[in-house]
Amino acid sequence: MVDRKGIVRYVLCGERDSILIPDLSAQRRGPGRLKGLRCIHTHLRIGKGLDSEDLTDLALLRLDSMVAIDVENGLPSKIHLAHLLPPNQEGKKWEIHEFRDVQSIKIPFASFIKSLEDEMQHAFGGKILDGGERAILVHASPYPRNIRERSMRELELLARSAGVEVVDMVHQRIRKYHPGHLIGLGKLRQILIDGLYLGATLVIFDQNLTPVQVNKISEMVDLKVIDRTQLILDIFAKRARSREGKIQVELAQLKYLLPRLVGKGTAMSRLSGGIGGRGPGEKKLEIDRRRVKQRINSLEKDLEKIAKRRLERRKRRLRSGKVFKVSLVGYTNAGKSTLLNTLTGANVLSEDKVFATLDPKSSRFFIRGLGQDIVISDTVGFIRDMPEGLKAAFKSTLEELEDADLILHVVDLTSPDWQGDKEAVEEILREMAIDDIPVLTCYNKIDAVEDEDIRRLPKDAVTISAKKGYGLEELINRIFPSTQN
Repeated sequence: MVDRKGIVRYVLCGERDSILIPDLSAQRRGPGRLKGLRCIHTHLRIGKGLDSEDLTDLALLRLDSMVAIDVENGLPSKIHLAHLLPPNQEGKKWEIHEFRDVQSIKIPFASFIKSLEDEMQHAFGGKILDGGERAILVHASPYPRNIRERSMRELELLARSAGVEVVDMVHQRIRKYHPGHLIGLGKLRQILIDGLYLGATLVIFDQNLTPVQVNKISEMVDLKVIDRTQLILDIFAKRARSREGKIQVELAQLKYLLPRLVGKGTAMSRLSGGIGGRGPGEKKLEIDRRRVKQRINSLEKDLEKIAKRRLERRKRRLRSGKVFKVSLVGYTNAGKSTLLNTLTGANVLSEDKVFATLDPKSSRFFIRGLGQDIVISDTVGFIRDMPEGLKAAFKSTLEELEDADLILHVVDLTSPDWQGDKEAVEEILREMAIDDIPVLTCYNKIDAVEDEDIRRLPKDAVTISAKKGYGLEELINRIFPSTQN
């Protein structure tokens, strides 16, 4: 492995049919830039040239060039040289040159490789230079196409909420997961190579990866590799504002990290909460494991104290007089925070992003004619396939529901699968064993859907637009009888 100054950086000895290339993550990196290394090697079989493994490594590792030298009678003979190409209409990924011997190579390599890099960066339109993450989304499962596409849409929404630009989305139906790479090696290589030509910096898998899978995929390519849980944790880390929320996020991150402290690489911890954070390294793994366990115990004790204080506040509120409490639930990004703001004049963060609200928020709302305040509480949005660790970490947020006199289920009618979203929330409510609390369902964002879609709803359905205030009087009238019980 030779750098651009002609200095030999690595000397590798392979087996009969393969060479194990070392970790090059410390070398030059960045989309649109090549690694700054040439791999020069021999094949023992005369005339073999560059094989598919050579060309795959050239692309995945973003090498300046891949060179294979034929050997005859112990001496170098024909030279095979391949280099990457900028994105082009023909879809060619690389170009191969053959030379009779070393002396016949006349390429001014330094100027050639700089010109190639400039062309590659120009082809990406400068998008890769803005410092943001660009991701390929990958879903693989045995489920039908419509379920795979629905899950991919949700993963795309999660990625965009994390500030990631999505450059490609791939979903594949498979019978069973590969223990080392989740999907077939050939398909994975093609996805990764295509992603490099799209200027991707990140690969996000919709399925949760095992530590072994993360490490093996990370070794294949100069891209960061994360899974769905890690993406959600990154979003949580950005959204948490209160001390409790930050503790919950750190606890969930540490529980995710602990079984993954198995080795070195970009697949390690994301303790900082940023996508693609560095891991702690291999030499201190045992110390890290011990410290992580100690920190988990400390955080769990802190949460217990916070939960006790919250319980005391509830008792004081009940002693001061019966206050009817309404808890808002719904699929993430359904508009719960917007509804809370519109009804009560609160100033809860309301964005068109998933998990915009992580910390439980409550606000009082006075209903005329009743002469009594109602407390309305917002909760974290629900999502399908929520990892168990995240459910446990945010249990205190959902504990607000147990004290509710009425649960107001907000459904986003603009969601392509709002029925499925509604069922997912109902399933989580059943798991929480709070069936004795009445539930009122309201269908939000009617200003953004067709009249035909609204007519398909049940006749007694409550339809609203939390953003524009449509239907709120009817909603209050439906809540009002509940306060008379």
